[in-house]
Amino acid sequence: MKWSEISVHTTQEAVEAVSNILHETGASGVVIEDPEMLAREWDVSLGEIYELAAEDYPTEGVIVKAYLPVDGDLTKIIEDIQLSIDNLVQFDIPIGKGEITHSEVDDEDWETAWKKYYKPIQISERITIRPTWEQYTPKEQDELVIELDPGMAFGTGTHPTTALCIRSLENHVTPGAGVIDVGSGSGILSIAAAKLGASSVLAMDLDEIAVKSTKMNVELNQLSDKISAKQNNLLEGITEPVDLIISNILAEIIVRFVEDAYRLLVVGGAFICSGIIAEKEEEVKSALKEVGFTIVDCARLDGWVSIVSKK
Repeated sequence: MKWSEISVHTTQEAVEAVSNILHETGASGVVIEDPEMLAREWDVSLGEIYELAAEDYPTEGVIVKAYLPVDGDLTKIIEDIQLSIDNLVQFDIPIGKGEITHSEVDDEDWETAWKKYYKPIQISERITIRPTWEQYTPKEQDELVIELDPGMAFGTGTHPTTALCIRSLENHVTPGAGVIDVGSGSGILSIAAAKLGASSVLAMDLDEIAVKSTKMNVELNQLSDKISAKQNNLLEGITEPVDLIISNILAEIIVRFVEDAYRLLVVGGAFICSGIIAEKEEEVKSALKEVGFTIVDCARLDGWVSIVSKK
């Protein structure tokens, strides 16, 4: 089978938004080619994390690649993607060149591309992420290993926003906690919460592909008894109180449901949100405080911010 590789030349600030647009279009996977990765100092205590070549990366900006089945409607699909990307400027998200190119790749090339980019990586003090095709033996007695197949939705743990969320989860998940994951993507945050002691996790995403990916990864980690996944728009229709809510999505989306998050948390419950570019930090903090949250922690990594607030 042949696939259309759609490449979007954009900015680091727009990566999450562009990735979301591509997934909503029906992409079967996303690859992010950011030249910053070439200069980053990686923790190689677990061995090589990546196999990167400078010639595969743009000299400026970021390339976000998506894969769609070759289809006669490709021209219309590209036009729709371009329109959605152009509209991001309305949300003060810089799109850079915003250029789209496309080419065809075979199944075999696609499979090789995924396996090239992902190796076992330690994300936090206790959590290591292992792609399903890689062998890995835990180094510490209390180390928690998440098995992940990143082929259907983004959220492999290598992005700073995901790492920030997982590190916050280590500090705020309590034994037996009830958790909601808003915008679950690949399900990695839901799985991390369950492995850290949560007794029940509701993983939700508006994207049907992401929901399927979450369910697949939950089964891989044998956590179907603790994690349920469903398609849902943010926190609409949810009424059951929980101890913790986590969300790794755009700042512009987070501020839309802070009131619902406050309503659903028990007193003392925590709201962990990430996916926030540094320029949007104060906007999110202001929205949280306005509905009654108290900011208890804020962490930063590579220009991204995570905020922990409590009710």
